[in-house]
Amino acid sequence: MKYVITGSLGHISKPLVQKLLAAGHQVTVISSKESNRPAIEKIGAKAAIGSVEDLAFLTNSFAGADAVYTMVPPNFSATNWKEWIGQIGKNYADAIRANQINYVVNLSSVGAHLPDGCGPVSGLHKAEQALNTLKDVNIRHLRPCYFFDNLLANIDLVKQMDIIGSNFGGADAKIVFADTGDITEAAFEELSGLQFTGHSVRYIASDERTSDEVAKTIGIAIGKPSLPWVVFTNEQSTTGMLQAGLPEEITRNYVEMGDALHSGRMMEDYWKNHPATLGKVKIEDFAKKFSSVYNSK
Repeated sequence: MKYVITGSLGHISKPLVQKLLAAGHQVTVISSKESNRPAIEKIGAKAAIGSVEDLAFLTNSFAGADAVYTMVPPNFSATNWKEWIGQIGKNYADAIRANQINYVVNLSSVGAHLPDGCGPVSGLHKAEQALNTLKDVNIRHLRPCYFFDNLLANIDLVKQMDIIGSNFGGADAKIVFADTGDITEAAFEELSGLQFTGHSVRYIASDERTSDEVAKTIGIAIGKPSLPWVVFTNEQSTTGMLQAGLPEEITRNYVEMGDALHSGRMMEDYWKNHPATLGKVKIEDFAKKFSSVYNSK
């Protein structure tokens, strides 16, 4: 089988490519950086270097594929982040249509069922909708929950103020996490099997824990067993992100996403369509990674 994988050599795309290659498939990896070509070719894949904003490049790169894996890369320079994400989804849809590709596995997010109010995830809703215009294409939208790795952004806060937190959470509020390894496994399962038909959604979750449990587990791992989870106001979160150097557009969207998590709106469809099983990685496992990164800084 011939696969095209977007996302370059990211935390999900690289191990996904390696799994597909190990299974004997031909894989083309799309990357925006020429400097990534040697690493892509070293693992045995073909490199296609160009921008996902370039429809002609995508159309050419998708040619001959039996299936594609689509994901929207981060773009912190976007002036309208949601619209930019949606446009990349449209580019993917147009390139898939031009090449009459039959199978698509699309990395989306929990909350993408909502048309607005979820920050960058609202952009992923637009991307899903663009792909869903492909009526004769089988599409599996993967909707992972909040990435464990996002917690690593709290390391400076933990070091400087002995707290961890965000504008969501709370003593009784469960946060549902997804590990990139579990997402990779799900993507590989879908791509290697190609058993899905029509347009469907698969939620991916690794662990469901309260924010207090998260803080305690991470705190024990780094030698701060009393580490508290603090729920910030939207205003406090905005100030903190701007002070950390995030652009205003990105900050506004992240705060909006956190607020949607805090209210529960973002998770409504997940709880209605709860996955039968959770992934392998738990907060105790991730705490070891957090500790390793924490102690390396």
